[in-house]
Amino acid sequence: MTFTLKTLLLTTTVIAAPLAVTAEAHGDNLNYVLVSHAPDSDSWWNTVKNGVALAADQMGVTVEYRNPPSGDLADMARIIEQAAASNPDGIITTLADFDVLSGPIRAAVDQGIDVIIMNSGTAAQAVEVGALMYVGQPEYDAGLAAGQRAKRDGVGSFLCVNHYISSPSSTERCQGFADGLEVELGNQMIDAGQDPSEIKNRVLAYLSANPDTDAVLTLGPTSADPTILALEENGLAGDIYFGTFDLGEDIVKGLKSDVIKWAIDQQPFLQAYLPVVILANYDRYGVLPGNNINSGPGFVTKDGLAKVEEFAGEFR
Repeated sequence: MTFTLKTLLLTTTVIAAPLAVTAEAHGDNLNYVLVSHAPDSDSWWNTVKNGVALAADQMGVTVEYRNPPSGDLADMARIIEQAAASNPDGIITTLADFDVLSGPIRAAVDQGIDVIIMNSGTAAQAVEVGALMYVGQPEYDAGLAAGQRAKRDGVGSFLCVNHYISSPSSTERCQGFADGLEVELGNQMIDAGQDPSEIKNRVLAYLSANPDTDAVLTLGPTSADPTILALEENGLAGDIYFGTFDLGEDIVKGLKSDVIKWAIDQQPFLQAYLPVVILANYDRYGVLPGNNINSGPGFVTKDGLAKVEEFAGEFR
């Protein structure tokens, strides 16, 4: 019995050792760039940055995060061009506006740079620009699912607080919600801007002018946090149906206090983490998932907050 155990241990050691050496011998000094459309003011992207940092550390690669400070998409297009000019091993990028960004992305692919689309855009658009794959949440489908859920709950009219109206994917969320309710979007979507005071005032003004509004939909912490303050001020907090995209500290508090009914989690940590892991393994071993990856939507309610609350704003 003792001899057999020693033999097995020796065999395991002999098999495992070459694997460790092989892993270290391929793909050293890999460098990637992740380009997002997010302005510096949008704290939701901190979770993306955490996903990038962890994946880079675990995979032994370098990843640089770049973004247009004001969220200007023309500026983002230039950043993609600059990233391609630095000749990285791969580019991970959002596709917030196909018309503005598809040209620079295609040019990077034509240059021989592997690209993965994350967060915004669609799987079909990823194919069209020549990207390896898409990792993200289909925004229209997420809005549609949210609208269908709200319709089952008796909602017939709503306000969509769009804080990033220049991004078509944001409008797709509002349009999907309207289609899920089977109503026209019309003027139920407002251009809220990104200044918290302006967002709060515009929500108050809309609800004052449209007192029969059944529900409010926000598209992330940037619009959700000031909307919570607006509803507290006009006395509708906890009374009006309130759903939101994405997670954040104040959104979690809103869920706990029954001010927010549900939040749609697109898992931004995975949207950043997985492309880094995928590119590193593709460069080292030539392996690639056969399908695109939908990171959402998933509905978070008060009943499922334990893990979410622990990691909100960090990994969730």
